[in-house]
Amino acid sequence: MAHQNDSFIREVNEELRSEQVQAIWTRYGGILIALAILIVVGTIGKVAYDYWEESSASASGDAFLAALTLAKDNKPDEALAALEKLEADGHGAYPLLARMRAATLQAQKGDVAAAAAAFKAIAEDTSVEQPVRDAARLRSAYLLVDSSSYADVQSAVESLAVAGNGMRHSAREVLGLAAMKAGDMAKARDWFQQIIDDAQAPRNLANRAQMMLDVIASSGKAA
Repeated sequence: MAHQNDSFIREVNEELRSEQVQAIWTRYGGILIALAILIVVGTIGKVAYDYWEESSASASGDAFLAALTLAKDNKPDEALAALEKLEADGHGAYPLLARMRAATLQAQKGDVAAAAAAFKAIAEDTSVEQPVRDAARLRSAYLLVDSSSYADVQSAVESLAVAGNGMRHSAREVLGLAAMKAGDMAKARDWFQQIIDDAQAPRNLANRAQMMLDVIASSGKAA
């Protein structure tokens, strides 16, 4: 008897669940179908976009390599034109790489002012990640050493020459070089000494700093 009661109760529960499902489907079936369609369409769109982005980035990569080849083949004007086109139409990281490479190519052509300005523009572009902006700021400063004043170099990179900044060693070096060019040997000595005193300074950079300190000491102008 108990078994029959259990079977009856189970059948009743199943019937109730069936009626509940039917009621839910009657009320929300259209919405559920629409959601399912949206999910399918969204998935197809995402896959299509990823494919397009990957294909576009691959094409931009080929264009970047072609521009590098032009530069290597001593065709700077053609290379700059290709890089400018990539900067305007490229995908992924290649527009930024094109900007950086174009600035370097301008420096190699001897147009230091344009190259420094290009790197400065990248350094001031808030859409670019901070480490890249700092690297561009540093590159601009190195170019300014021979073509501008110590104050200009100082304005560009002194904020990087602080403890804890990963680019402090190079920033201190370029500040030291700018100070030497300006004839301020005491200030140059201070910058180079900061490199020597920093245990985390790269060996090759520390060696250059020591060489500069030796030059300053032999000049007798840092007293």
